[in-house]
Amino acid sequence: MSLNFDERLDYIAGTDLKIIQSPSVFSFSIDAVLLARFVSVPIQKGQILDLCTGNGIIPIILTTRSRAHITGIEIQERLYQMAKRSSVINQLESQVSLLHADINQLSPDIKRSYYDVVTCNPPYFETVTPDELNHNIHFAIARHEIHCSLEDVIRVCSECVKSRGKVALVHRPERLADIISLMRKYRIEAKRMQLIYPKAGKVANMVLVEGIKDGSPGMTCLAPINIYKENGQYTTAFREVYEGMN
Repeated sequence: MSLNFDERLDYIAGTDLKIIQSPSVFSFSIDAVLLARFVSVPIQKGQILDLCTGNGIIPIILTTRSRAHITGIEIQERLYQMAKRSSVINQLESQVSLLHADINQLSPDIKRSYYDVVTCNPPYFETVTPDELNHNIHFAIARHEIHCSLEDVIRVCSECVKSRGKVALVHRPERLADIISLMRKYRIEAKRMQLIYPKAGKVANMVLVEGIKDGSPGMTCLAPINIYKENGQYTTAFREVYEGMN
């Protein structure tokens, strides 16, 4: 399969899998990989849904952890097409399906109260400036709540996941109170949380949260992870997660 003029093929750390990326659109980041490693998934069978899937990084990584069927939904046509081609390159078409759609206008093909697990690495920022919109609309949509808000994401997660199914998100720690309160509003009880720090002594810049629809109260806070050592190299704890060794 040929690549477009500005595309490259990158390996996913800790795997033999490849993914198509381009500087013209938003590339996957550490947060997406951490979410794919963090979420609890069925091993042998089931249905997983990934909202705001981008270039398909989360569904592709999840194929290394589960034999469940995985559906990714992406609103941007360019990223959707890249995700589809990455699925073909890795010969994952039988396990991974991609849908070009707005999560707020899902077709009946996406069944409600059906999925065992729903994941999302949503846009982080509530507002966007005209300069950001004009500079690169692909980046603006991926980073800012232009097409969906945090509440939209959690509401759709709740609509799609089955009772007792799991919902997992990665976001900025400053939105943690919003995440937990919105989860409860939509019948999802936060059960696991992990904070990610750029390095020791710094403020956390990512939070991973997993909840259960119709679950009972009570949350476990996992040990935090520092990404970098003082010398700029990855910590052992981070590498074990990022490369799928734990």
